[in-house]
Amino acid sequence: MSELCIQDGQTILLIGDSITDCGRRDAAAPLGNGYVRLFSELVMAHYPERDIRYINTGIGGNRIVNLRDRWEEDALAHKPDWLSIKIGINDLHTHLRGDGGGVSPELYAEIYDQLLQETKERLDCPIILIEPFYMSRDTAGQTFQSQVLDILPRYLETVHKMSEKYGTKLVRTHDMFQRQLEYRDPSVFCQEPVHPNILGHLLIAAEVLKVLCTD
Repeated sequence: MSELCIQDGQTILLIGDSITDCGRRDAAAPLGNGYVRLFSELVMAHYPERDIRYINTGIGGNRIVNLRDRWEEDALAHKPDWLSIKIGINDLHTHLRGDGGGVSPELYAEIYDQLLQETKERLDCPIILIEPFYMSRDTAGQTFQSQVLDILPRYLETVHKMSEKYGTKLVRTHDMFQRQLEYRDPSVFCQEPVHPNILGHLLIAAEVLKVLCTD
C-alpha cells in the first residue's frame, strides 16, 4: 500500500451522525461497530508500526445544526491532528419531509462553511470530508427514495465545494456505493438506503483508507 498520511502518535477525530456513531456510546464503545472501528483495524493491519489515537464523536440523528451546537466540545476541544466529518443525510430527510427542523441545501452549505472556517482558524489541521450517501437506484420519480436521489446532488455539491475551498481530503462514498449498485442489489449492503450493514461499513472504511493513502 501507499504511505499513510496519518503519522505515528497522531490523533484522528471522526464526527457525524448515526453512521459514525454506530453504538460508540453503548456496548460498542468507544469507537462503535461501524466504519470508524473498521478503519482503525485496517490501519493496524497494514501499518502495525503506527500508534494512532482514534476519537469517535458521532451522534445518531445529528444534522449539521447539531454539529454546530457541539463543535467546540466535541471537535475543537480535542485538538485532533486530523478531523473527519460525515454529515448530511438527516439534513436532507428533514428538509424533504418538511419537518420544522429541516435543513435546506442553502442552510447546510452556510453552516458547513462556518464550521470549516472556524476549524481552519482554530486548529488548521488536515480535514477529511465524507459524502452523505443513499443506497438506492430508484429513479421512478414517484417514491420518497427517488425524491431523495433528486435532491441529494445539491448536498453533495456543498461537500465538494467545501473540499475544494478548504483543501480537504474527499471521500466519495455516494459514488462508490452507486458503482456497487450497478452489480448488486442494495440489500447486499443495507436493509434500507441509509444505514449500512457490516459490509457497507467495510467499504466506507476501505474508501477512507484509500483516500488517506493518496498524495
